[in-house]
Amino acid sequence: MLVENKKIGIVGGGPGGLTLARLLQNKGLTVKVYERDLNPEVRVQGATLDLHHDSGLKALEKAGLLDAFKLQYRPGADRIRILDEHGRIHFDQHNENTEETFGAPWFRPEIDRGPLRKLLLESLKPNTVEWNSHILSLERSGAGWQIKGQNGTFAYADIVIAADGANSKVRPFLTSIRPFYTGVTALEGTIYDAAARAPYMTKLVQGGKIFAFGDSKTLIVSDKGDGSLSFYTGFKVALQDNDRKINTGNKAQIANWFEQEYAGWNPMWQELFVHPDTDYVLRPLFCMPLDQSWEAQSNITMLGDAAHLMPPYAGEGVNMAMLNALELSQALTSLNFPDVRMAIAYYEEQMLKNFRNAAAMSLENTEWMHAPGGLQQMLQMFK
Repeated sequence: MLVENKKIGIVGGGPGGLTLARLLQNKGLTVKVYERDLNPEVRVQGATLDLHHDSGLKALEKAGLLDAFKLQYRPGADRIRILDEHGRIHFDQHNENTEETFGAPWFRPEIDRGPLRKLLLESLKPNTVEWNSHILSLERSGAGWQIKGQNGTFAYADIVIAADGANSKVRPFLTSIRPFYTGVTALEGTIYDAAARAPYMTKLVQGGKIFAFGDSKTLIVSDKGDGSLSFYTGFKVALQDNDRKINTGNKAQIANWFEQEYAGWNPMWQELFVHPDTDYVLRPLFCMPLDQSWEAQSNITMLGDAAHLMPPYAGEGVNMAMLNALELSQALTSLNFPDVRMAIAYYEEQMLKNFRNAAAMSLENTEWMHAPGGLQQMLQMFK
């Protein structure tokens, strides 16, 4: 095996990095994951994820974790209601008798990020993850790398794999290519104890998802297993105007912003924005250039958003990251390549090809969803 007896350092403990660690450990390899979070419980994980049969679910199956996933996923959480800005329901999957069949191409079971992370963490050997490891940079050391942490510590790895997301500290060691702004920004929020604080929305979501369209804007609401609701507004805005228009630390200002920005929407939606303890995150949506490429190296590569950041409107982010993990693990443990650089080059070629297809679809969806006629096009997709 090409990477036998090599130390593999994975920077980032999201679904992609943890899936890769599991797959490599299954092959008997030495792996460390460096995660900036202080511990597994320090940060509330985001909204639900739908896993696809040919990517996320495929990776879990190869990792021997599909049965564990079946115990953790949330039946019915994938059911969608499509509404207009006035609150009228135009499509409702809750009225369909859809059988949940693993292995079917159309079945995309949902799981909350927290349970997925816990499932993956519990599958790893003890002390695989180094918590509170905020990586600042890398330094070349012989044939490998010294990984430099914020606390001044160093760790050596023969091979470094960046799984540290959109603001990757490792990506610059492979390429100087940077993402571009799509023209759309999302404001993310979470309401805890939603049945008490947002009873109308909780009833409307009915344990699944809402996609609402109007005035070239979107509002997506998702139920979570912990009793909270996650929601995302999507709207077009100049990048330089984001901070001027929205102050995530001023909850009253955000409520006023929504009332003005979504002025033509039914007042019922304001139930999402009136809670003073709601945490908000402003997310300008970026995408890597579709034609990006770089020269493969023998001791470093990347996966997930670090490699191919794209908007979320195709549901491919976590699925691509987990598929990357599967394909990279297969390349690194294959007997078909003369050296590690060739294995990484093959993986990156396939990864970038998949990215181009997924990102093109995501960019197309981002555009029509935030344009006149978005509702009609969404309905046409489901027909």
